[in-house]
Amino acid sequence: MRYRVINGELFPVESISSGSNKHIKYNSAKTNTTFEKILDDNLNTCTGFNISKHAAERIKSRNIELNEADMKKINQGINDADEKGAKDCLILYKDVALIASIKSRTIITAIDKDSRKENVFTNIDSVVLL
Repeated sequence: MRYRVINGELFPVESISSGSNKHIKYNSAKTNTTFEKILDDNLNTCTGFNISKHAAERIKSRNIELNEADMKKINQGINDADEKGAKDCLILYKDVALIASIKSRTIITAIDKDSRKENVFTNIDSVVLL
């Protein structure tokens, strides 16, 4: 299950196309884009981010607690990384390390300080310190 943070609140969301394999086409003389793509592009603005199923499981199993203020701060970190052109980012916030895909505005995984084993993070191009 994916999660979306909107105005600091966590909401579970399901894929738009999970109920049907049909795509609604947006008719325009200039483009032939699916409705789903247009909707996703508009939802992925600076006001929220997704939490992957994997990250949600890690947050729950590691008893990581994030309140509304924490979510807003993390969202701002994603916005800052996006402004600088980051793609895959390590976000260090309090005692939590979050790996985020900036383009898709998705938290991929979450690690608390007790779960870090080797303290090595790979496949990232930037770090945000909050």
